Amino acid sequence: MYHTIEFAIEFEAALEVSRKRPLERAWIRKGDRLKAQLRPHVVETEDGPVEVADLYFEDGTTTRNVPFVSFAFVEEEA
Repeated sequence: MYHTIEFAIEFEAALEVSRKRPLERAWIRKGDRLKAQLRPHVVETEDGPVEVADLYFEDGTTTRNVPFVSFAFVEEEA
């Protein structure tokens, strides 16, 4: 299921286009809204565990380990 998310910060994302191709860089800007499927998980950092998600975008690209504090779910209008 795709969810519309809005990014709270600006960051450079490493996008997977294909496992056989090198990662591509793309800027995600604060306020950008994208539709994505999420695969949440927890990663261990020096400061302790952090909730992150792999984001699978509608165009087939993927970015991994995006902290949940970096984005919010947007209510869809009916």
